[in-house]
Amino acid sequence: MVEARIVIIGAGPAGMKAALSLVEAGHRPVVIDEAQRSGGQVYRRPSPAAERSPRALYGFEAARAQRLHQGFDAIADFIDYYPETLIWNAEGRTLDLLYNGQNQRIAWSHLILATGAMDRIIPVSGWTLPGAYTLGAAQIALKAQAVGIGQSVVFFGTGPLLYLVAYQYAKAGITVKAVLDVSAFRQSVVALPQLLTGGRTFAKGLFFLAWLRARRIPVLRGITPVEIVAGTDQAVAGITIRTAGGKLRHFDCSGVGFGYGLRSETQIADLLELEFAFEHNHRQWLPVSDDNGRASTCGVYLAGDGAGILGADAAELTGRRAALVLRFDLGETELAAEIDTLSARLNAMRPFRHALDHVAFAFPERLARNVPDDVIICRCEGLRAANIRQMARDTEEIDLNRIKAFTRLGMGRCQGRVCVAAATAVLAGAATDMSSTGRYRCQAPVKPVPLRAFLGGCDEQV
Repeated sequence: MVEARIVIIGAGPAGMKAALSLVEAGHRPVVIDEAQRSGGQVYRRPSPAAERSPRALYGFEAARAQRLHQGFDAIADFIDYYPETLIWNAEGRTLDLLYNGQNQRIAWSHLILATGAMDRIIPVSGWTLPGAYTLGAAQIALKAQAVGIGQSVVFFGTGPLLYLVAYQYAKAGITVKAVLDVSAFRQSVVALPQLLTGGRTFAKGLFFLAWLRARRIPVLRGITPVEIVAGTDQAVAGITIRTAGGKLRHFDCSGVGFGYGLRSETQIADLLELEFAFEHNHRQWLPVSDDNGRASTCGVYLAGDGAGILGADAAELTGRRAALVLRFDLGETELAAEIDTLSARLNAMRPFRHALDHVAFAFPERLARNVPDDVIICRCEGLRAANIRQMARDTEEIDLNRIKAFTRLGMGRCQGRVCVAAATAVLAGAATDMSSTGRYRCQAPVKPVPLRAFLGGCDEQV
């Protein structure tokens, strides 16, 4: 076996900051990321063919993004960087990954998980049509390829990302027909005292909203999505909603983007057999850590939104803290004061984030539990909400993994990443509360891997 290395999974704000901190102490970490270039979602770098100015790409965050990218580029000769690399298995203290079309294995001595987050969705009739995207996917198309998801677009759901993506699309010259928020305006009023503690972040959110309204883009609150409507070509042609006043309203469009906040990406943590606990604030099972990000397995550290949604600013702090704690555990005990300072700064961010995600833009539990029976939940296996509810009634089972065994829920190509959160809410509505449905267990490979990658065996790399 080759020498085990310090490995960072993820090259977003958390992973980049962790790498910078390790390099400054003389370490040479391995950095693994699925994207073509570093930056994560919020600071995603476009392909060279779609290069644009930092201001056009990142808006108010241009200076911060440039500093982060320049810092990471400066350490290129001091890290082993694996872009466009898929980690499909984690077993013991080794990672199996697909890099340059070949299956490889890396041994690790210390591991920083900066795996980020993905969109939280609530299925609605028509959500599987061509032209329907999550908010994150819509943002990737714009940032990475400089294309939109349609010539005219409607965005719906809730959360700060809803307004940011709508602003980015309209700013890019794409017609935004409407921004439709399921959260009621009164929720923002209730949250206002804590939102005001958000300072610059809160001010940016107000700017996006004011900018959209100034351009006469309809922004409706308290809506209920009814159906994404197909055209004659069986692609998205519009969306029908119910307004807060109870009236049906239709918007023609060629693309829709939707999402209801974010959920942590925890599949690698699951394969590593870390200890998990159900976090009601985040509405999901998350890996357990101590106050400084140490996971339950010795040598594993958690950073960024993969450990709980706190946003990009907090991700940078947790990334640096994870690296400092790792260095502390290797003997740099003089770092204790800075670690405590970072933890204090992170704790100060939590009230604002709680007000944002759980009051102003609270997840609409009523929608998630009451998805109509005929709506597809698991698109890979063609399972509808009725199938899940009926199986729960017939078997008197409430455990996700048992429902999975009976129905093949989450056994398709997404391995549950897309459907399990929605299925959990449907199951909870049919049987019990969310925490009692159990934690969906991941299996390798967590993402599709071509069989040709295994024809040449497995190379052990450092």
